[in-house]
Amino acid sequence: MDGMGLILVIVLGVLFVILATAKFNLHPFLSLLFGAFAIGILAGLPLADVVEAVNSGFGGLMGGIGLVIVFGTIIGVILEKSGAALRMAEVVLRMVGEKRPQLAMSAIGSIVSIPVFCDSGYVILSSLKKALAKRTGVTVASMAIALSTGLFATHTLVPPTPGPIAAAGNIGADDYLGTVILFGLIVAIPVIITGYIWAMKAGTKIEIEEGDEEDYDYDEIIKGFGEMPSTFKSFAPIVVPILLIGFSSIITFAGWSGGLFDFFLFLGSPVVALLVGVLFSFLLLPKFSQETLTDWVGVALKEAAPILLITGAGGAFGSVISSTNIADLIKGMAGSELFTGALFIFIPFIIAAALKSAQGSSTAAIVITSTLIAPLLPQLGIEGAVPLSLVVMSIGAGAMVVSHVNDSYFWVVKEFSGMSITQAYKAQTMATLLQGVVAILVTSILWLIFV
Repeated sequence: MDGMGLILVIVLGVLFVILATAKFNLHPFLSLLFGAFAIGILAGLPLADVVEAVNSGFGGLMGGIGLVIVFGTIIGVILEKSGAALRMAEVVLRMVGEKRPQLAMSAIGSIVSIPVFCDSGYVILSSLKKALAKRTGVTVASMAIALSTGLFATHTLVPPTPGPIAAAGNIGADDYLGTVILFGLIVAIPVIITGYIWAMKAGTKIEIEEGDEEDYDYDEIIKGFGEMPSTFKSFAPIVVPILLIGFSSIITFAGWSGGLFDFFLFLGSPVVALLVGVLFSFLLLPKFSQETLTDWVGVALKEAAPILLITGAGGAFGSVISSTNIADLIKGMAGSELFTGALFIFIPFIIAAALKSAQGSSTAAIVITSTLIAPLLPQLGIEGAVPLSLVVMSIGAGAMVVSHVNDSYFWVVKEFSGMSITQAYKAQTMATLLQGVVAILVTSILWLIFV
């Protein structure tokens, strides 16, 4: 099948994935696989080729980024359970100062969410947020928005968070992870600032009714956790892998080779760099026992499993689409200004935003969008570290728009802050809309400058 018939089949396949997950609550893993088989069969591919495309797409993506996702999740769980996340929060608070508590919460959230899922990060830091609000005399809502938006920014933009890593793997940018991290941090800064400004503007006007909650005291919360890890041990599992990946990217860009450079290229490969991060995270363990070495790692593997399955199914979905005649169609459209000009960077954003708003999961939106656009990129000549990194940023920006009632993170923020649904719409949903718009505007400016 080719022409408009093929386009219609692919569109129907995407609509099926959206409806199956959003309307009928089918797990994205199954909806993506069913959609992949349906597109392959309806597009007229030989049945054996459909099976081969699904298997190769699933296995190929897992071979590229599966271990990276697992290692990143292990680091996140150990940071959470060892108290390192709270130690990082305390350090950032001392640096920023208690006179700017909302800014401190934005910064804390953005750092913690690089390896830790934003839902978990919000739960971990929720009591700290309320205690700091009481201590500094600011509204809980403003602290809630500052924390949630700080967490959300890096969750969708900066590896080793699973979503951006999956996107990089899907579009062939896994060899440029250092560049993806660099641009993720560049784009995330104005996005974090946007969340902070909204926290100061809207959050200070939202009054949350106090329920029968426990009395939050900052010093008691810190003391109640017991002895926390040192600052170096707390930051090392995040900072060391990023530095290794970044240095490896510099070596590759400069064309250095031989001896020590080859060794650092080995250390800077994403799998090895994240494994080094795991080793540094072992320094955080209060003791080496079955609880820490088996149970904590087991929790991480359980958290990683759905992400791995969705990512693999997304790879299968994209592989089937790539096996159709879509490449020939793209070649025919390649002369369009929509595809060749600066407007192209908005296409991944729009697709990801539609998927995010429809089915709720930012990670699923990132995975599905990256698989959909992957076949377009080689045909349009979009390749190399910078262009592909900015495509990842565009997808991440779309995956912010918007967090509302079908998003688990929306309910985490609402429930742990005590806001009503109306207040949460004004605070969280509006904030994520503004963040997504700012992210795509910054990305489009970078696209104009560098591409």
